Amino acid sequence: MASMGQDDPFLEAQADLLATLNTTRSLFSSYLRIRSLAASASSPELAQARSELEANLHDLSSDLQDLIDSVKAVEGDPFRYGLDIDEVGRRRKLVEEVGGEVEDMREEVKSLANGQKRAGPNASALPPPSAFDPDAPDGDDYEAFEQQRQVEIMQEQDEALDGVFKTVGNLRQQADDMGRELEEQQEMLEEVETLAERVGGKLQTGIKKVGWVIKKNEETMSSCCIVVLIFVLTLLLVLVIIL
Repeated sequence: MASMGQDDPFLEAQADLLATLNTTRSLFSSYLRIRSLAASASSPELAQARSELEANLHDLSSDLQDLIDSVKAVEGDPFRYGLDIDEVGRRRKLVEEVGGEVEDMREEVKSLANGQKRAGPNASALPPPSAFDPDAPDGDDYEAFEQQRQVEIMQEQDEALDGVFKTVGNLRQQADDMGRELEEQQEMLEEVETLAERVGGKLQTGIKKVGWVIKKNEETMSSCCIVVLIFVLTLLLVLVIIL
């Protein structure tokens, strides 16, 4: 077998073709899955999957046609291009297998499209999921079930809102209690401040009286009277504070 360089255009195109083929296989599998689950052949999700698959099939067919032309070009004289018979056979087999797989996927997509045209634009090519379940409810029962489910959902939402309202009410009650406690503490502080002002005023008055007595009784003999007066005044102030 003649050696082939790594820059062989066929090998590069072959790698691109196989990469596109793998992507197309994934899209084809996704398309089949969506088609099996779709309630209607006109489903937007199904239409999008079919559109992406057809676009990839178109690109894959274009790449495949280039490889087919390349194989046909070397089949007449493979040795001229540094190829042997086995390599040409391998390449021919590759394009035939890929071409067959592409054709199968395209026929599968066309079969659904043709079924839609025969059934009409408003007809569904796929039966609803309930058609495969003998125990599934019919149309009227299903509507009743949906209505009941909506009622249950609304009841659950109402219960949730009631819980929220109760929580808000508790928070409001706690805020009111805290407000009343603050007001009571404010009143107590005001009473203490008033009492302190009253006692301070009495102390100032007493001090002035003591000063006046001291000035009037500067002689030594009146010292005892001053001491007695100071003692009496102090005693009176203590009684006032206690009472």
